[in-house]
Amino acid sequence: MHKLARGHRDKIQQFMMITGAGDKVALQALKASDWHLDGALDIFYSHPQIRGVIDSRRLEELYQRYKDPYGDMIMVDGITQLCSDMQVDPQDIVMLVLSWHMKAATMCEYSREEFIGLTHSEKLQEKIPALRTELKDEQKFREIYNFAFGWAKEKGQKSLALDTAIGMWQLLFAEKNWPLVDEWCQFLQAISRDTWSQLLEFAKTVDPSLTNYDPEGAWRTSSTSSWSTPPRTSLPPAVDGG
Repeated sequence: MHKLARGHRDKIQQFMMITGAGDKVALQALKASDWHLDGALDIFYSHPQIRGVIDSRRLEELYQRYKDPYGDMIMVDGITQLCSDMQVDPQDIVMLVLSWHMKAATMCEYSREEFIGLTHSEKLQEKIPALRTELKDEQKFREIYNFAFGWAKEKGQKSLALDTAIGMWQLLFAEKNWPLVDEWCQFLQAISRDTWSQLLEFAKTVDPSLTNYDPEGAWRTSSTSSWSTPPRTSLPPAVDGG
């Protein structure tokens, strides 16, 4: 390519910047159009099979940029670099939406198949506004919400750790402006004195098999007060996936 005239090299660079294609495709298209840039672009965009090859090659190049040097997987460092290139915070909900599109199995990990499986070829940064818009669609939001459970839980676990669940709820419901999300999360974490006192009575009174469990039993009356609501200790330390 260094033997080409300066004007031809400039057109090749322009073609590559516009299409994301490599120099060989740019050279072939420009030669076929007698070095007219508009004609070369028409040739490129009128042949979807050429764009498909470019798309796959471009995604593979991106994958190699971000993947872990010691394994065939994009891990935390690679995702951090991806976020930096996209100019988004790693905690931005748009990364959850992107992971949903990838059908990613685990948070902070992208396999080759998940990453290469993206159906778009535009720069990821250019897709951010569209990804955010999807959160306003009730059906898509429901799908993303349900996806988040499996995506965020630890591998091999059926339940979602409480602190992770709280973080995901705060992230997701910030989009919906649900006014009770903070109170809900606080409720799950707060332990009152009554709860603390009644747990001891519960442990002493109720059989580990729960065969003698009585929701109105004597264990509900502590030395300080009697509960009018179920004990918060009855909430599990993890959110069950069913």
